[in-house]
Amino acid sequence: MDYASSDSGLSSGLRQQSELTLQQRLSPMQVRYVRMLEMNQQEAEDAVERELADNPALALDEESGPAVAADHSRETALWRQARDVSADETAPVWTRQADDSVSIYDFLEEQLRERDLTDEQSFLARYIVGNLDANGYLQRSVAAMTDDLAFGPGIEVSPGQMEQAMEVVRSLDPAGVGAVDLRDALLLQLRRMPESAVVADALRIIEECFEAFTMKHTHRIVSQLKMDAGRVEKAVGLIVSLNPKPGSVVGSGRDDVARPIVPDFVVDVSPEGEISVGLPSGIPELAIEQGFASAVKLMERNRQRRKDSDAEFVMSRYNDARDFIEILRQRRDTLYAVMTAIAARQKEYLLAGDEHTLRPLGLKDIAADTGYDVSTVSRATAGKYAATPYGVLPLRFFFSEGYGDDGDAVSARAVQAALRAIVRGEDKRHPLSDERLCAMLLEKGYEVSRRTVAKYRDRLGIPVARLRKEIGKL
Repeated sequence: MDYASSDSGLSSGLRQQSELTLQQRLSPMQVRYVRMLEMNQQEAEDAVERELADNPALALDEESGPAVAADHSRETALWRQARDVSADETAPVWTRQADDSVSIYDFLEEQLRERDLTDEQSFLARYIVGNLDANGYLQRSVAAMTDDLAFGPGIEVSPGQMEQAMEVVRSLDPAGVGAVDLRDALLLQLRRMPESAVVADALRIIEECFEAFTMKHTHRIVSQLKMDAGRVEKAVGLIVSLNPKPGSVVGSGRDDVARPIVPDFVVDVSPEGEISVGLPSGIPELAIEQGFASAVKLMERNRQRRKDSDAEFVMSRYNDARDFIEILRQRRDTLYAVMTAIAARQKEYLLAGDEHTLRPLGLKDIAADTGYDVSTVSRATAGKYAATPYGVLPLRFFFSEGYGDDGDAVSARAVQAALRAIVRGEDKRHPLSDERLCAMLLEKGYEVSRRTVAKYRDRLGIPVARLRKEIGKL
């Protein structure tokens, strides 16, 4: 099998089938590539160790030198500087607290691996997980995701299949992930609770009086549902105890013990402003074990086609080793291309470290830059980290929807950063209304509506003005 065309070869192979649907199975080679691409750095290192132990035809390539090449010396220094390691350590690991916004993806994908799903269900569910935002919300519609698969990798899937996969995602923990909005998230959490009178009342309030609930108009709820004030108070108390950002509960405690992180990339900025992307890692260069290579050459030279078990064993192990080496190469090339494209798109941020300079960026943009399909880019970015001059960041940090006209488009993350800064500096005795926040953002060049301000405020976990008021604060 020819891997020279990188990921496009795998994708085109699928397109050449007469009817490309998710019911069709990937080849064993393609499945192994996809799984390797989905792995983060530590998982990939573990996979290489297992393969070396299991396949006698696979060996370390002693001629290639150490795992971290000489031209990555600057990157290696950055790795060591970040974790205070001794000079003889070659597998850098950060033990600082990572950005919590990405941990939900790993957590959900781990649950999917434990589910008894068909290949089609697993593929679609993982695709949906890749479209969730950091808070666990699904910002894209079934139709949009269905179109992405059809126009990207050419995979045709019905809305019904996508909806079934959505229900799988929405059944995962923590309760509320996969919700399309706050109301949906609250309903998902309530429906997971044991049946009781207060849960039933809370469900009715969210289903029938959500606007009154958000405005804290208890009297309207009492009147509309003909429910006594005591019951309403208990139900509202239950609702406000729910998590408005279900995805944030996974590793969200800043006081938690920091978990080790092995970044998949090192992004360096030189004093001259040049950005470089490196892939230093603990993955060694591999080669075919000399004895197996010689045996296969001898068999080919003598045109031997023996069917005995020894010959079959040699060829089987040889082919497995050769394929594994190619898979690692393709994984490395794909990851490098994707990270390089991200760095080019977010050059301003990488040069200055200012979140306000982040540009709008979607998976489709990187797919267009690299020639890979969207699902490949999703796999290459999910659960992976980059060490930058500004800290260890999940690749999802660099992605954000755009706001504004194409010529003046800014990242929604930049708008949110500006909003967060304004609220942080407000007078807590007289907190700013959404209308005032909207006006102040406009003064900074962000022309957003009051509704958008409210949406971003909610996404950042910032309460409405009346709940931010601190009486007597000096």
